[in-house]
Amino acid sequence: MKPRKINNSQERFLEQRLCEQLNPHDEFYQLAEMIDWSFYEREFGEFYSEGASRPPKPIRLMVGLILIQNMYDLSDRAVVKHWLQNPYWQFFCGFDFLQWKFPIEPSTLTRFRKRLGEHGISKIFKSTVKLAIDERVVSLKSLEKIIVDTTVMEKNITHPTDAKLYHKARERLIKWCQKEGLQLRQSYTHVSKRALHDVSRYAHARQMKRAKRKTKQIKVYLGRVYRDALRCMRRLGMQKTAMPLFALIEAILHQDRTDANKIYSFHEPHVRCISKGKAHKKYEFGCKVSIAITHKEGLALDVSALEGNPYDGHTLKEVLKRSEENSERKIKMAFVDRGYRGHEVTDKIVYRSGQKRGVTKYIESLIPNSADLYVI
Repeated sequence: MKPRKINNSQERFLEQRLCEQLNPHDEFYQLAEMIDWSFYEREFGEFYSEGASRPPKPIRLMVGLILIQNMYDLSDRAVVKHWLQNPYWQFFCGFDFLQWKFPIEPSTLTRFRKRLGEHGISKIFKSTVKLAIDERVVSLKSLEKIIVDTTVMEKNITHPTDAKLYHKARERLIKWCQKEGLQLRQSYTHVSKRALHDVSRYAHARQMKRAKRKTKQIKVYLGRVYRDALRCMRRLGMQKTAMPLFALIEAILHQDRTDANKIYSFHEPHVRCISKGKAHKKYEFGCKVSIAITHKEGLALDVSALEGNPYDGHTLKEVLKRSEENSERKIKMAFVDRGYRGHEVTDKIVYRSGQKRGVTKYIESLIPNSADLYVI
């Protein structure tokens, strides 16, 4: 079934409209009038099909919640909770009467993002850039000069240790076997949990040999359950290659401390250990993110997650290409840091920190701190 629009045509007895009570100079009030909400309804309507089913939530409500969520860096549960308490957010999402009930379940936002995919989310981002250009928040001249940098988007995981990883993998494998009806000889639930507690105590007391021995014991428990599950699958004629869970556990069992692209988290297997040279935090666990903003106003033209831990200089060409597609404007200058040394961009002027060749008085005026930052 296609999602319906929010109907505000019916008047309510003894209840005044929000548009008559709210401050028309508020940023959310004005932004709600500027955004072309019909664009989202046309673009995202194709993700729904006709038929007898539960009516989906209005597209304006879902897109509005995603925009608010990214403005204030809120979780799905927090944005739904604060939406009920904020009449300006309700008006921004298309409701002209005060709402007293939660608009959606927090998990609905997750399913909506999966339905849109990366292509749909990029449309929302591109429309915000177009809105800023149309409303003259940024000048067309400033879109020709951008700043590009990378950072680490940390994932919501605890500090990774091998003992916790082996223990979590064994728990997930046992849960899957119970769901599929596989009868294992032994689950090692209690002894593995006791060994995990011993690892924490030994590590706290700096008794690393004992902690390492207990970690190896937990790995042995995982290997026994894994091989027992494989034997049960062979008896039932099930194929291991069709199970991503088994491929993940096999990679965990065979990885070494010095291996590249290690698995650090079972529920976030794409997490990478990235060193950014911070004095207070030597390593960060997450994924690398590239950000491109205008030099003058700081409007984001491209924000994209990078798979793995690629070299910054190898990502610059693709970032500039996406920035031009989002802004529909040719980029002439890009300011980067030392991490982009050796980039392959030749059709644009790229200014890099730490290199003095080609510095003019005009370029020095564009750099925030010319004493520390030199450019090509």
